Amino acid sequence: MTATMPSHSLFPRLEPLLAQVSKPIQYVGGELNSVVKDWDAVDVRWCLGYPDAYEVGQPNQGVAILYEILNERDWILAERTYAVWPDLEQLLREHDVPQFTLDAHRPVGDFDLLGLSFSTELGYTNLLNILDLSGIPIHATDRGEDDPVVVAGGHAAFNPEPIADFIDVAVLGDGEEATLLISEIVREWKLEGRPGGREGLLERLAATGAFYVPAFYDVDYLDDGRIQRVAPNRAAAPFQVRKHTLLDLDQWPYPKKPIVPLAETVHERYSVEIFRGCTRGCRFCQAGMITRPVRERNIQTIGQMVAGGLEATGLEEIGLLSLSSADHSEIAEVTKQLADRYEGTNVSLSLPSTRVDAFNIDLANELSRNGRRSGLTFAPEGGSERMRKVINKMVTEDDLINTVAAAFSSGWRQVKLYFMCGLPTETDEDVLAIADLAARVIETGRAASGTRDIRCTVSIGGFVPKPHTPFQWAAQASAETIDHRLQLLRDTIRQNRNYGKAIGLRYHDGKPGIVEGLLSRGDRRVGRVIERVWREGGKFDGWSEHFSYERWVTCAEEELARFGVDLDWYTTRERDYEEVLPWDHLDAGLDRDWLWEDWQDALDEREVEDCRWTPCFDCGVCPQMGTDIQIGPTGQTLIPLSVVKRDLSA
Repeated sequence: MTATMPSHSLFPRLEPLLAQVSKPIQYVGGELNSVVKDWDAVDVRWCLGYPDAYEVGQPNQGVAILYEILNERDWILAERTYAVWPDLEQLLREHDVPQFTLDAHRPVGDFDLLGLSFSTELGYTNLLNILDLSGIPIHATDRGEDDPVVVAGGHAAFNPEPIADFIDVAVLGDGEEATLLISEIVREWKLEGRPGGREGLLERLAATGAFYVPAFYDVDYLDDGRIQRVAPNRAAAPFQVRKHTLLDLDQWPYPKKPIVPLAETVHERYSVEIFRGCTRGCRFCQAGMITRPVRERNIQTIGQMVAGGLEATGLEEIGLLSLSSADHSEIAEVTKQLADRYEGTNVSLSLPSTRVDAFNIDLANELSRNGRRSGLTFAPEGGSERMRKVINKMVTEDDLINTVAAAFSSGWRQVKLYFMCGLPTETDEDVLAIADLAARVIETGRAASGTRDIRCTVSIGGFVPKPHTPFQWAAQASAETIDHRLQLLRDTIRQNRNYGKAIGLRYHDGKPGIVEGLLSRGDRRVGRVIERVWREGGKFDGWSEHFSYERWVTCAEEELARFGVDLDWYTTRERDYEEVLPWDHLDAGLDRDWLWEDWQDALDEREVEDCRWTPCFDCGVCPQMGTDIQIGPTGQTLIPLSVVKRDLSA
């Protein structure tokens, strides 16, 4: 590590190149609330990376939180880097300018730690590109004492095996305390004179039992390609690595001063996470499973964060975030009191994630009090009642129709419905039921509103089985199956003379989902495929204009053949109970037998209640992680604030 060497700014070399690229503003830095610290005045230096473009990565809540928490410590420095677009990449390579941070334009390779947050596995090729542009060897085994320790986090880190060769450490779960613990271990190791070198540091991290160092584990395979076992190869590494769980969100009210972007981004709002975790038990939802248990922020903390965030950023939209925001035990009080506080101002509220059965018109009216009534979004996920039982999405068709009827009669004119295609046990008829449901929404809306000016947009994503969910054993539907069912659905909607023109249909074909499936349930052998795809030009795989299914299929076929497995083996093959899964040694707190029983319940079309309000169903998280479900109501109220009202007469 080059911690003893002062790092310089690359901007004088970068600036002449920016006139030749699209959207140069995204590389300039200097945003409101960004932080630049003295390199020599700190002990530990983090580069926080997001393996996608600035416009996608800048609003990421996880990176924003860690950036603030780390920079609040006077002995830690944290800066950010994002994937650069191919036009700038070409120029950087031509002019020998390495990957840089946005805050002070320092070389990424100079930092102690490079932390990358993965929201999706399709960012893996960008990981390799960032490493290569930084001058960091892409294989962990080739890194020397002067190279940063590469740390992976985010939801994809719950199965980091496909990128095990490229990372040094994986962090499972909440990052607030975890990154500070890593920083303290690095600081102590450096103060002691770096005993044991790079490997000595990794051994200290592994010995905590809270950080996964892939190099300290060996994987053995059976003759049929399945994993025989994953076992540590040294004493410092535990047999299972546990996830981090933040116990009291009210003690961590971040981000307080999020960075305000200069360039356009996908979300431009101040987001407050009102609770973390979900116990609804949707069987397809990895986020809901791995973030258990539910931990709510109380109404006063939410109010203080909103007031502070608005003052620090000047933003005018507040997003109340969680996996299902309307499930907060005080959501009615939160929305009403915030709406009261900011009535007559330009501040608007939004719930980006809402369930049909937790939504009501009073809530919607509070959210729209200061703004126009745009569309409402709901996610039934499954088209038929039977399918919703399989996935444990306990929403009936009547629930949805009653909700939209109330919305349309109260002045709304647009509804967006989100579904998945390719779910376990799904048939053509289950998907075609989406057309019937959308037609009934239009019919209901016209009757309730007295106008034909009603729209329903149907958005469909392909289902990808994820680790640490009951569906982790399921066979993934082939791309051909997905495309066939979507074609049937599109034709059915078009043929509906009464309602077809009022229904919009948005969907992706099945091909990207197959690649995501390979990466999400893959093992270490898949790393060869990722590297080959990247070497042949693959990057920005989350963007349709850059994604090449043919390249992935060809590389997978050629790289996996030596192991006697193929793309279908990883995706469309169902697993059985006995099979060792690549992530079984990584502990999300969920009891494996409970997940299997829930998978059997899915096949039997049996639903399971939300344990937030009912007796425990023994998923294992609370006793194993030393946590419990934390919900209100608290009976507290918002602290009144005087806010600046807008002059409506002007």
